[in-house]
Amino acid sequence: MEEIAEAAQIACLLEVSAPKPGNVNRLHNFKDTRYEDFLLSAVAIGGAFREVSKCSVGEIILKAIVSTRRYVTCNTNLGMVLLFAPVAKAYALAVQEGRKGKAERGKQKVKAPRKGPLPFTAHGLRPPELRAALIGVLNSLTVEDARHVYAAIRLAHPGGIGKVAQQDIHGEVQVSLLEAMALAAHRDAIAREYAGQFEITFNLGYPTLKNYLEETQDLEKSIVQTYLTLLSEIPDTLIARKEGLEVSKNVSARTQAILREGGVFSAAGQQGVQDLDKFLRSKGNRLNPGTTADLTASALLVTILLHGNLLQVPGMLE
Repeated sequence: MEEIAEAAQIACLLEVSAPKPGNVNRLHNFKDTRYEDFLLSAVAIGGAFREVSKCSVGEIILKAIVSTRRYVTCNTNLGMVLLFAPVAKAYALAVQEGRKGKAERGKQKVKAPRKGPLPFTAHGLRPPELRAALIGVLNSLTVEDARHVYAAIRLAHPGGIGKVAQQDIHGEVQVSLLEAMALAAHRDAIAREYAGQFEITFNLGYPTLKNYLEETQDLEKSIVQTYLTLLSEIPDTLIARKEGLEVSKNVSARTQAILREGGVFSAAGQQGVQDLDKFLRSKGNRLNPGTTADLTASALLVTILLHGNLLQVPGMLE
């Protein structure tokens, strides 16, 4: 479905373009990774996500990473792709099921009010319906999905991955992708999303982004504030793998203090964000909250799939 591919690409572009502290964005590069690498990667995944209806989750992930590697030589989007694939698959299935059961719903045009809650798209899909479809997708994941994903991880070569005793990515795959993710859930927030039925995305990321968009009509600040909220509540597991859990927890505590000052919506909070950004860049990219960026992108994808063009939030253009 073209709309799914577009949503995935747009989510990637919005995530990397927002000036989130510690990440690569339009204002900051890393020594080995540039903003342009993420732009190329966002475009590269489109082909894989156009095939969600006929490919398995594992196939989508591997295809997306193979395509990305044609354009960049570093890991720019593995976490996002891992989160996007089951959501995209679930959306395609839910829309297809909705068309069967309610043929007319897909034909209705939903007119956005000038102000108020975010309108839903013409498909009329709601968060509980999407998540129910997602749970079905997760429970249907296979050993073959895991093999494809392990191949994608080896190809992307993410930082700080290390080796583990059970179901290491360099070993023989013997469990389903969901079971493999459950084994890693204690050390990786993306794996935790699989094992926890995307609880972070649906119970924290998406509602936070939606609420800030509705309240402020400021897309960029809403994205950054959502990122800060996620970082404050979920210690970043990429930082934890590189620098240790205590360092990651300290970053979360520092972010909580910034949010108490108002985050990006107050002068004091903005100064705190600038100070945090400087601190997170003090060790190259070792303090990069990369997993939090991926979770932010996941929230963006769900919001775009459910609500459409986020630049047409009621009141935003007034």
